[in-house]
Amino acid sequence: MSRGQRKKGGDRFRSRPEAVETPKVQPRRPGPRGWSSYGAGESTIVEMAPEWRGTTVQVCGLWPFSVGSGTPMVGVPVGRNIMTGATLCCDPISWFQRANLISNPSMFVLGKPGLGKSTITRRMATGLSGYGVQPFILGDLKPDYVDLVEALGGQVISLGRGQGHLNVLDPGQASEELDRLPAEARTKLVADIHGRRLTMVTALLTIMRSAPVSDREETILDRALKVLDERHQGTPVLSDLLKCVQDAPEAVRQVALDRGSLTRYQEVTDHLEASLIGLVGGGRLGETFSRPTTTPMKRDRPVVFDVSGIDDTEMDLQAAVLLACWSTGFATINLSHALADAGLEPRRHYFVILDELWRALRAGHGMVDRVDALTRLNRQRGVGMAMISHTMSDLMSLPSEEDRSKAKGFVERSGMVVCGGLPRAEMPMLSSVIPFSLAEQEMLGSWQDPPAWDSHSGTESAPPGRGKFLVKVGGRPGIPVQVQLTEAEKSINDTNKLWHSVSRTGTVPGAGDAGENFGAAEPVEENTG
Repeated sequence: MSRGQRKKGGDRFRSRPEAVETPKVQPRRPGPRGWSSYGAGESTIVEMAPEWRGTTVQVCGLWPFSVGSGTPMVGVPVGRNIMTGATLCCDPISWFQRANLISNPSMFVLGKPGLGKSTITRRMATGLSGYGVQPFILGDLKPDYVDLVEALGGQVISLGRGQGHLNVLDPGQASEELDRLPAEARTKLVADIHGRRLTMVTALLTIMRSAPVSDREETILDRALKVLDERHQGTPVLSDLLKCVQDAPEAVRQVALDRGSLTRYQEVTDHLEASLIGLVGGGRLGETFSRPTTTPMKRDRPVVFDVSGIDDTEMDLQAAVLLACWSTGFATINLSHALADAGLEPRRHYFVILDELWRALRAGHGMVDRVDALTRLNRQRGVGMAMISHTMSDLMSLPSEEDRSKAKGFVERSGMVVCGGLPRAEMPMLSSVIPFSLAEQEMLGSWQDPPAWDSHSGTESAPPGRGKFLVKVGGRPGIPVQVQLTEAEKSINDTNKLWHSVSRTGTVPGAGDAGENFGAAEPVEENTG
């Protein structure tokens, strides 16, 4: 073959089209749960990675970055956000004073029984006591707070038939501190003491009669109290006030308009005298207010008035004792602020708890107005307040339309509303006061479902809504939180102590060996709700 032929053939060889490259096959990779083919070992459940929580000081070497959780971290640690797991810190005083999240240091708690309304309130009271705020429970009807106050080193004051006395004419520690105050502050405090005495006496008479006191009788009582302060040495009691009215001093006769006739004076004061005798001598209110105060209230420590010894059937006595406790408690708070304004003592703040509010509102005349006045003035008094009830229906079932409107205002004016499990029928009434989304309503409704039954152990499990709450502030989305108790709290959060023993039937004690075990008790599971 010639050279030219070889060149031509070479050109012909080089002009052939190049071979098409085969695409590379991508390596197969497992999915998020592993290989999905048969026998490849795909996992149906992926376990959560271990999680630990710590401060930025403790874990700064492992994770030096910080990310906001979206929930407030100011106040008492309540629990974890059910949705995100972030810690929620919450209490009405811290959110008002430090975080500026609410305009009123008050809280209203709603929820069905047994789901932990008192528990979350006790958690806030415990935490606030660590911040220097003194919890005041002015009327514990169950009781739910006695163990807590004792654990905090506070004061337990028991009231009821044969359990203690509360003198409504006793100014308390104010009589010991008046001389320390400047003249202007002293005059103001004396006027406050006189006003509280008059209000309490007229309130007790109103409960006794089931009818209001007349204007003339109130004027007579006002003047008699002033005369009593001038003439009586020491702390007077109601019997001293009765004797002052019976003695007919000239100053009292003038306001009674007796026209110079003692017979006319006796006719005018006859009904009043009979009512005072009823307060002093027993009757429906017993002798609770007729003797000197058994345990004077302190202002520098937690205090609980234990009124659980009063039976629920004695509605008049409950109303009278609750009014007296509220009057005594806020008189103590006013004295503390007066001493602080004068620079004689440090400023103290108080967390006032009104549990089982529905029972207090139904207890008697004037209760709704009294609570209404307290809820409007708590910010000016330097007081944080927690009001607890079951449902909105409790507030809307009061006898008069005026009382129902005022009770509805308790929820409307509260800085925050904390809701546990509630019946679905409550949602329209509750949403008329505070807006709730459909998802929030469904959540609250699911929390009130009954507990499941364990057929193996023969007992009920914990209710699905126990310890779960939705914290609402105005129209903002609610924060769902799960309250988790520490071991130290479980012993003071048991509201079912009377059910710790199982009832047994047996022989009469002393009837042989069987009688030795009569009434033997078996412990049951502790309920911390």
